[in-house]
Formats: sequence, C-alpha cells, structure tokens
Amino acid sequence: MVGYEYYFTNKIKEDTTLRAYNFNAGPAAVPLPVLEQAQKELVNFKNTGMSVMELSHRSKEYEEVHNRAITLLRELMNIPDTYEVLFLQGGGSLQFSMIPMNFLQEGKTAHYILSGAWSEKALKEAKDFGETRVLASSKDANYTHIPTDYSLEDIKDGAYLHITTNNTIYGTQWNEYPTSPIPLIADMSSDILFKEIDVEKFSLIYAGAQKNLGPSGVTVVIVKKDFLETARTNVPTMLSYSTYAENNSLYNTPPTFAIYMLSLVLEWVKEQGGVKSIQKNNEEKAKYIYDAIDNSEGFYKAHATEDSRSLMNITFTLPNEELTKKFLQEAKERQFIGLAGHRSVGGCRASTYNAVPKEACEALANFMTEFKNQN
Repeated sequence: MVGYEYYFTNKIKEDTTLRAYNFNAGPAAVPLPVLEQAQKELVNFKNTGMSVMELSHRSKEYEEVHNRAITLLRELMNIPDTYEVLFLQGGGSLQFSMIPMNFLQEGKTAHYILSGAWSEKALKEAKDFGETRVLASSKDANYTHIPTDYSLEDIKDGAYLHITTNNTIYGTQWNEYPTSPIPLIADMSSDILFKEIDVEKFSLIYAGAQKNLGPSGVTVVIVKKDFLETARTNVPTMLSYSTYAENNSLYNTPPTFAIYMLSLVLEWVKEQGGVKSIQKNNEEKAKYIYDAIDNSEGFYKAHATEDSRSLMNITFTLPNEELTKKFLQEAKERQFIGLAGHRSVGGCRASTYNAVPKEACEALANFMTEFKNQN
C-alpha cells in the first residue's frame, strides 16, 4: 500500500491548462479561479493542517466559511433581513415534497404553472399532500414558451403559486415574474444569480447548486420569515424548514465541502462586479449562439419561441438526425462538451451558465457557422 509520504514527495504533475468548453446542463462548469483556489487549499485549509472536508462542522474555521457564504448571498442578491438563507441537501427534487409538506394547509389549494419537466415533477409531488391546480401550462406546445394565458384573480385563497423560472430541457425562461396575490415560490435551480431580481416578490426561492452556484450537494433556500411562520408543525424534523432556520442550517452535518465551494463561487461573482456584471456577460454570451441560429437560414432552429428564450440553456435542432450526430461528433473532437439535447426535445443544447466563459460561447458560435457552411 502506498502511503502519504509517496504523494507528498512524488506528486504527479497534470496539465491543468487543458480545459474543455463545458456546456453540460448540470453538474456544470465551475469558474476556473474557484477550482484553482480549492486545489490550493485542498490539503491544508487556512493552516489547520486539514482539508475543509475534514473540518468539524462545529469548528470555528468551518463556521466562518458557512457564515461567509450566507453573507455573500445576502449581499449579491440584496436579500432583506426579513428572509432566512438556508442550506439543505436533497437537491431541488426534495423541495418538490418539502414545500407542500410544510405549506400546503388543509382546505387550501397549491397552484402550479407548468413550463417544463421540472414543474411537472414538482406538481406530482404536491398532489400527495393536498389539493393542487394547474393554473397554466404550455405542455400542448411541447413547452416552447412560458405560459401567459392565465389569471391571478381567482387564486386569492390559495396556499401558494409555484413557478420554475428556467427550463433546462426546453430552453425557456421567465422574463418577468408574476405579481402574485398569494405566496410566490420559485424553483431557480438553473438560473439563480443569472441576473438581478427583486427577492421580495417571492416568499420562497430554492436552487440546487450544480448550475450557477457550484458543485452538486447543497441546495439554497431563501424563505420569508413571515411565510415560514405559517408552516405546518406536524412535519418530520429533517423535513421542516424551521429546523434549519433555528439552527443556522447546522442541526446536523451539512454538506460542508459543497458549501465551501459555494462560498468561493460567490466570492468570484463579487470579483466579477456582482450580479449586474454577470447579467451583462450572460446576455452577450447567449447572443453569440442565438445569432448563429438566427443567421443560419433555417439550418439551425431554436426550440423556444423568441419571447421565452433562455440565457442559460440554448436548445436547437438541425435538419436531420444524421447531421445532428455529425455535429455532435465534430464538436466533441474540438472539445465542445455536453451539447447533446435532452431526449424529450432531441437536437442540441448549449448550457451557458455563469461560469461558462464568453470565449467558449464565441468559439461555439463560430463552429456552428462553419459547420453550417460545410454541410
């Protein structure tokens, strides 16, 4: 068995300069400076002689990491003191159950706007806990757009209204959020921090980290304290939001390394100039690729209607399956990774989350134009 001494005296050198153009839908790209910082601190974090992964979650060193992540998120998203910031596990999918378990009171109805597969799954889980209603859906159009044909007039006695702000599979995204007369809940797993938003429009926001916040393993929940007070009390301890709020998300061992990585990503966002700067960058990145689609004379066709196009997931098809396979193979040879579309839609998908560099999007657009001209 090879011991520690080998690794500290015979370190294997790797080429860290070789980086793919990562367009994976999730887990997705992480900013290179974040990876390099984590690499630098991996073995000995802040002179503790231990990795962050080895620190006690009750230690002063980890507590600083934990609280720094909360502070940065509050700062970057302008989250008021009237909201709790929580760190949970189980991904966005666990939230599909936790939300109705906590907030779907007897005699109330939970309203859902369906804009893709993830909102469908959220609705499915809610049905197990009480009355639900589909307020609007674009399923009949194969989720090519965000639903607009609905009224908020008759939901005033509802438990909450749930939306999914970005749809990774179909490449659609909400441009403006509804002004709801009842608590508005949003799954922002795939576009949190992509632009500046008014947090106070929402009673609860949740997001799995593995798109814009870092690696998988931690789920961020931003919940209004007044709304939290309305939660049911007959909920298992680990499925109650109050458990996390009352214990600074430290009731049990949290996903400490994922939260550490989250804090580094938030530091990176701040260094970029904050969310406003990130938003401008995202708009420019998406424009490269959408322009390549729109200027292709129909060779590439966007799945989403123009008014619902996502800045995070750009979905498109080619004239036939043979060309699609050829496109994906040649793209892979040039280190464009993760471009295959979801089986529900087919074609291709470029996920251009915050950490995807502008250069990668420009390079992809150039390749798309070149491929079109040659085929």
